[in-house]
Amino acid sequence: MRIVERVLLCLALYFFVTVICTAQQKTEVAPKSKVEFTMYTIQKEDTAEGLFGDRWIDVLKFNRIDRNHFCVGRKIKIPLRLDDVKNYSPLPNFYEPAKIYEKYILISLGDQFLGCYEYGQLKMSFPIASGKRGYDTPTGNFKILARHKNHRSSLYKIDGTNTLYPMHWAIKFKNYSNGSLWIHGRDMPGRPASHGCIGLYDEEMQKKYYGKPQEPVLVDIKILYLWLFPGTENEAEFKAVNNGSFIRIVKNLD
Repeated sequence: MRIVERVLLCLALYFFVTVICTAQQKTEVAPKSKVEFTMYTIQKEDTAEGLFGDRWIDVLKFNRIDRNHFCVGRKIKIPLRLDDVKNYSPLPNFYEPAKIYEKYILISLGDQFLGCYEYGQLKMSFPIASGKRGYDTPTGNFKILARHKNHRSSLYKIDGTNTLYPMHWAIKFKNYSNGSLWIHGRDMPGRPASHGCIGLYDEEMQKKYYGKPQEPVLVDIKILYLWLFPGTENEAEFKAVNNGSFIRIVKNLD
């Protein structure tokens, strides 16, 4: 075989292998979930459990709301196929920037979702409530600075009371001159609603301070906290975190 032919053959093989490898890498990244749905107005007799059976958690997470916000007159999205929202997440199954990190948090403000990654692989994800207009959650790269299981706001109170707002299972990621931003438990109204922090389901806190739900089930913030800090469930005091896990907050995923 002449030299020119050998060169052309090598180039062809290189191109073929490159295309195949690239295609294989792309299949590791799930496209953004697209779920067909219809709108429904909640009626007086409706409950999430009654309407959706054992899929009620999936449907509430799809709507980014908790049971206290499943209320008469509210419009919610009902998937045309409930199977489409089983373990629903709009985040990629593999995230390239996270592949070198043992634990990595990705937050998409556009999707109102948080993902937990281990060496690039999505392990679990949760709906969130980020900062409302005028208190927008900042985008960028952050690291966990501290943790505090029984944290409370130093600025805000529960509406209509003198009780400082509970921020249980709190994870600090940014300091300001007059405050700080945390990931913590809160009520979930299905929209950006905080003063800049990132909120996750915490029905245990809701029962304690609001009296319902009677049987807490949704405790995403506790799951996240113990994933980051295993074995700390009984440690109530504030703790600074050295070399904390990486957090990336984006407006929208590419």
